[in-house]
Parts: sequence; C-alpha cells; structure tokens
Amino acid sequence: MSTNQNKNQEHKFFMDLALRQARVNLGNTKENPSVGCVITKNNSVISVGHTSINGRPHAEYNAINHSREKLNDSNLYVTLEPCSHYGKTPPCVQKIIRHKIKKVYFSIKDPDFRSLNKSTKKFKKSNIGVNIGISSNQTKDFYKSYILFKKNELPFVTCKLAASRDFFTINKKKKWITNKYSRGRVHLMRSNHDSIITSSRTIGIDNPFLNCRINGLESTSPSRIILDNHLKISHNSNVIKDSFKYKTIIFFNRNNKKKAKLLKKLGVKTYKISVNKNGDLDLKKALIKARKLGFSRIFLESGLKLAGNFLKENLVNDLKFFISNEMLNKNGNGSIREYFTTLLKKKKFKVEKVNLFGEKLISYRIK
Repeated sequence: MSTNQNKNQEHKFFMDLALRQARVNLGNTKENPSVGCVITKNNSVISVGHTSINGRPHAEYNAINHSREKLNDSNLYVTLEPCSHYGKTPPCVQKIIRHKIKKVYFSIKDPDFRSLNKSTKKFKKSNIGVNIGISSNQTKDFYKSYILFKKNELPFVTCKLAASRDFFTINKKKKWITNKYSRGRVHLMRSNHDSIITSSRTIGIDNPFLNCRINGLESTSPSRIILDNHLKISHNSNVIKDSFKYKTIIFFNRNNKKKAKLLKKLGVKTYKISVNKNGDLDLKKALIKARKLGFSRIFLESGLKLAGNFLKENLVNDLKFFISNEMLNKNGNGSIREYFTTLLKKKKFKVEKVNLFGEKLISYRIK
C-alpha cells in the first residue's frame, strides 16, 4: 500500500471516530446538529468531543477544552463545517484559530447559511490547512434530518411499524408482537429522536409510556406529541400522568375548554391545528407546527391507520418495519400485507436489514 493510501486510511479512521462521537447525542441537541470532533497529534488521539445535550457547547469547544495537551501543530477532525458566526456562544472557528491547530478536516459543509463556506477562508487566512470531504457519503446520510430541517419546512419523520410473520399488526392474546430485542431497539430509536408523534386512539388502546427505558438513556426520552382532534385523551393515561417529567404536547381542533384547562394544570401544552377535507387533523400542518416548536427528528409510533396516512401523504422519510418470527393466524388482526406492499411499491427507497435474534428489522429509506 502506498504512503498516500495509508494517509487516506488514517484520515478516514479519525473521521469515523468523530462520526461515532456525533452519534452520542443524536436527537438530543435541539435545533443544533449533533457533531463529533477528534483532535490528533503525531497520529495519536489526544482529545474527543461531541455536541452537548440541548446543543451547547459545540463539539469543537468540548474537544479543545478536554485536551490536556497543547494543541499547536495538531489536527482537528470534525463531522460538520465549524460554525463561524456569533450566536449564543462564540464561533468555533475562532477557538480553533486561537489554539493554533495546524489543519482542520471536516466531512461536509454546513447547510446553515450563517456558516456555509465561511470557515475555509478564515482558516486559510490564519495559515490553517483545510481538507473537506472525508467519509462524506456516510456523513451526509447521518445528517439527513439536519439537512432536511435547514432546507425544508418539515421535520424528518421516522415511522415504526411491527407485524407478525403473517403480517398482522395486532395480537389478540398478547400485548407484544415482537421479542425483547426488537423492543429494545425501539427504545434506542426513541432516544435518537427529539419527539414522538402518536394518536389519542393509540394512547387509549395501549396506554404506553412512550419514553426510553434503557439504563443510562432515560434522560434522552423524547417529547410526546399527541394528535387528539376532540381532546378525548384520558387524564389518567400514563403519558399525561408524567407530563411534568417529559414534555407533552397535544394538537387538537375542536376545543373543549374544561378539558383544555385540566390538561394545562397537568403540564400539557395544547395547540389548535386545522383539519383536512375529511375533518381529521391536517398532518402536514401538524408537522409544520412541530418544526416551529423546534422539533427536527420525529418518531411516529401509532396504529396502522395513522401510519398509513403519513405514508400516503409522503410525510415519512424512514420506515422501520419489525417482523416477528411468530405466525398469529386466527389470533391476528389488522393485516398489513396488501395495504403495505401496495403503498411501498409506489415509492423509491433503499433497504437495509438487521437480524434481531430470529426477528427482522427492515429499514426503508423512502426519501
């Protein structure tokens, strides 16, 4: 292998480490992207950092501050172009320049117009080398929700569905269709999103908690957004009972002043959303409102009807489909087979498959 090939592999290795750092707080950095940073000196890692919970401090700031060595003549690897504008904190570009870092490698440019293409000029003016594009395809895929958030009025939506091997979504005899490994993966997915959307009907049937119950990740539980046209939700449901612990929002249309007043006392925020021609809440308007409230990564956990409506209206970006190894036969209800396959045939997507101890997780990247 040539020297250049060795160098390229070395740079890719450090950028992949930075991307691992970025994954730490994915879904928990509010409107800021989750960024990862690695600093090296003499081909050894001397410090790492990632964007903090709620988006500040930034990854570069944390990596620089965590270093116990002087940073002059070091290399800095960061997944996203460093910020160069003043916001609630000073720009990371200035901090990098001040610490005399020799070269900055960033994987992709920041789509935020306040930073786009601005860092390179400032670095070069300070005699700091710049390299752009290492692992860019992998990084673009990681930042697909952030890129969409910056370019679109809608947040990124991941839809989760589960079915038996014979494509039923409801088990008449048991609560769960999938095994504990599949359910654990769902909890991990929740932790990587800043909100969950569901319906009051799902709350009424399943009475879920909709939080992350993985040891050590409880604090990353997302906010809950409930679609409840008539404010029918029970104030004794689990999501309402712990609404002071986890931010809970209800989108409604037909007002019930008494119920709205009670929900406010229980810590629930309510927002009126317009309805479509069928009298149901307008899903696109609901997502636009969610974005205005600061949510960029939404996890849709609901019954087949609401999930299907999201898919029909082209509002789903990723679909996570869990398939149990169990045949339900006469104990199954809510068949997804014909409805699901017909809908997906009309869409362009990439597919990834994961084995979960006999069960399958199929990820459809729809757009």
